[in-house]
Amino acid sequence: MSEATLDPSGPDEWSEFRSLAHRMLDDMLDHLAGLPQEPAWRPIPPDVRSSFQQPLPREGIGAAAAYQEYLRLVQPYPNGNLHPRYWGWVQGNGTPLGMMADMLAAGLNPHLAGFNHAPALVEHQVIRWLAELMDFPAGASGLFVTGGSMANVLGVAVARHAALHGIGYDIRQHGFQPRSGLAKPPVLVCYGSSETHGWARKAVELLGLGNRALRQIPVGADYRMDLDQLSQAVAEDRSAGALPCCVIGTAGTVNTGATDDLDALADSCRSERIWFHVDGAFGALLKLSENLRNIVRGLERADSVAFDLHKWGYLPFECACILVRDEELHRAAFATSASYLAETARGVIAGGLPFADRGIDLTRGFKALKVWLSFQAHGIDAYSTLIEQNVAQARYLTELVEGHPDMELVAPTALNIVCFRYAPPDLAKSDLNRVNEEILLRLQEGGIAVPSATTLGGRFALRCANVNHRSRRADFETLVEAVGRIGREVTGRSQHDTHALEESVDHVENQARHR
Repeated sequence: MSEATLDPSGPDEWSEFRSLAHRMLDDMLDHLAGLPQEPAWRPIPPDVRSSFQQPLPREGIGAAAAYQEYLRLVQPYPNGNLHPRYWGWVQGNGTPLGMMADMLAAGLNPHLAGFNHAPALVEHQVIRWLAELMDFPAGASGLFVTGGSMANVLGVAVARHAALHGIGYDIRQHGFQPRSGLAKPPVLVCYGSSETHGWARKAVELLGLGNRALRQIPVGADYRMDLDQLSQAVAEDRSAGALPCCVIGTAGTVNTGATDDLDALADSCRSERIWFHVDGAFGALLKLSENLRNIVRGLERADSVAFDLHKWGYLPFECACILVRDEELHRAAFATSASYLAETARGVIAGGLPFADRGIDLTRGFKALKVWLSFQAHGIDAYSTLIEQNVAQARYLTELVEGHPDMELVAPTALNIVCFRYAPPDLAKSDLNRVNEEILLRLQEGGIAVPSATTLGGRFALRCANVNHRSRRADFETLVEAVGRIGREVTGRSQHDTHALEESVDHVENQARHR
């Protein structure tokens, strides 16, 4: 009696699948190699979009035919983040080796709750490496998760547990539900700047604190948290009987790339006995650069830090990490037990399920493999060089904008994010937001480049967040030329942008030669 399987059946089918697999790999490598010649983004045609309304397939068409559908319907229409001129939303680009690591991880398909196998040792080792890079203690705890949002949520969850445990309240047992004979827990408060990423609101809502528990502290002209305002807010909340839960410092804000004064925040949190959490989604990895790590000085004093390896680690999605200084507190916030998951002295589950005890997920994929392979293959110094290159490119773009008569910066370039707009002096201020939004859309729809947008002080800005290891200075020159040209088209102004760009490039290069 023949029994079903999803593997190829017999030598001939295995040979056929092997050929298809080699073709898939070759096609993808050709796609990556040809990226500079491709549009940065292309709209999805109506006929392609409508093809995704097909009914559920009951009968299969075979792997080769299904792959043809992928080539026709999917591969030509990504969001562009692989491309050298993609600078939108702080999205990484991935690497060929990272892609292969994901293939190896999927092929091996290990379960990373823990277990007694080599993949668990890989994750333990990579967490130790990352703790070392962040100057955390050797015994720090860590976990790989999907992205910075989840990593940050877990950090605040540990902070919530620590704050209530410190006053003898068991949040895991009692929650926030009122019970007779049980003292009501105090109101918990979290603090972050007005530039803190939107994950923080989701975190306080998900953790039962409510959005009112998130105090948004004003920022200064440099978009960094105002420390005097923070101190005042903490004092007011304590006076009202609330319990400060954590302060969220940001290493690299999403709008402008600003970094809070982490050292001063660490001092404040230590003095006030408040958990200090750092959202280092991309900025934490400045720790890899000897020349830039001073920007995040104080991060190593945090109680927890969250960061993405799929941003300034350049790896494929998904790959983020949460590090917690106190291993016992981390475990205490999440660990559970069940007879069917009981550890044994020997065998497959010897060593237990330590990663399941550090977060929500029981079933976890092998995210650490692409970090492990990439760090060994490229070395940390290569990442330091690339991060410094991205920051230098952002400064170059800034200089091109400042040297162009029809463009202006909308915020200081603190790191790797440049916010600017087309703003010729004779154009009415009331028209600038509309004009720049149209410029943004034409840049994207024309496949020229993919910046994103933000609004700062009521001003709509093109926002280039550069975590792109494929970008070259010429790409930023192409962007500035295109912004000027499209701006002229939208406003009907006379043509002088090419000459203006040439003068701007010459000016920047002359400045560089005299430094």
